Amino acid sequence: MAMTDMTSCPVHQSFDPLAEPYLADPYPDMTAVREEVPAFYAPSIDMWVITRYDDIESAFKDPGTFSAAVGQRPVFPLTDEARAIIAGGFHASPVMSDCDPPKHTRIRRHNLKGFSARRVSVLEPKVWAKATQLVDDIRPGRVDLVPALTYPLPAYMIFTFIGFPDEDMDMLKSWCGNRIAFSWGRPSPEEQREIATNMVHYWRYCEEFVAKRAADPVDDFTSDLIRIHREDPEAISLEEITNVAYGLSFAGHETTTNFTGNAIRQLLSHREQWDALCADRSLVTAAVEETLRYDSSIIAWRRITTRPVTVGGVEIPADAKILLLLGAANRDPKYFSAPEDYDIMRGDVRAHLAFGKGIHYCIGAALARMEARIALDLLAQRAPGMRLVEDQELTFPANVSFRGPKHLLVDWP
Repeated sequence: MAMTDMTSCPVHQSFDPLAEPYLADPYPDMTAVREEVPAFYAPSIDMWVITRYDDIESAFKDPGTFSAAVGQRPVFPLTDEARAIIAGGFHASPVMSDCDPPKHTRIRRHNLKGFSARRVSVLEPKVWAKATQLVDDIRPGRVDLVPALTYPLPAYMIFTFIGFPDEDMDMLKSWCGNRIAFSWGRPSPEEQREIATNMVHYWRYCEEFVAKRAADPVDDFTSDLIRIHREDPEAISLEEITNVAYGLSFAGHETTTNFTGNAIRQLLSHREQWDALCADRSLVTAAVEETLRYDSSIIAWRRITTRPVTVGGVEIPADAKILLLLGAANRDPKYFSAPEDYDIMRGDVRAHLAFGKGIHYCIGAALARMEARIALDLLAQRAPGMRLVEDQELTFPANVSFRGPKHLLVDWP
């Protein structure tokens, strides 16, 4: 990759995480830049890119310097039309992944109560039941596992966790289409208009849903937050609960859809490891962790600096937009032996940064792990002979952060 050699200010003119070759397989470029320099400026996205495990972990652990405020802002400026649509009916504010202390500390504390071990454990039989239903519906022959399993399972579970009614799920999923491109990609003006309109619909739905739960709480995550609000309105407001429901309903299924698809693809691409897992399903947990390291659904995340900072000898100014290359960190040879190998038997896998680190560590990590574990366990039981369709052309969403196959064709036995 082309590097401009500038004292304390390396610039990669050719690094573009939205270029077709990178979208198809970002890891060769990630490895190259990690080996070349710990941080650099990328003009294509107007961001400073940090490449190595130690520096990325330090950034996660230093929210005072590396603010989360840009976590969900559009990478590129929106059109006037899209901004007008958003201003007219979308009133989200930072509460989770794009929020800093002290507000983040207050809201996360209450969200953690909702993600209690009890509530997550109560969901496990529901995950098994839904996954079994979806697999029961698959017929022998060529099958796309994304619409058949990896998309509907996490979507159903996170909507159920929040408390959205079953009858609304198709409508809600239709509003999520291409949402990733809005904040993390380069959508066309027409795409911006459509996505912005759907975001307004979704936001208004969340407002009405939270109002209903406020009037009549039940046994779900949203109602848990409502009860906290009733005890102390200053602890968490209804507007903040609406923001949590909106953000969680998106984050809780797109990432797990991609992650589960990545796991199936890697296991079937490494046939001997899939066969070993089918013979000994206790390996499922290890396979989940190795996929998180090797082919995570989030390969990069964003921050913005609050002051000048030096990363690996590279000087980064204040107010610099940052891209943390998690995919590069998770293959850093300093922490992982033979990092370019997919190996569900490796012993150093738990050091991965797939769920982040520090105060913004993914609040839904346990739920995501459980859903992927159940999906793989069930597939190993029911379809050990399934195989990837050879020579299929895999495509991935065009964005800087999220990665998973849009379609995944298998031959179902």
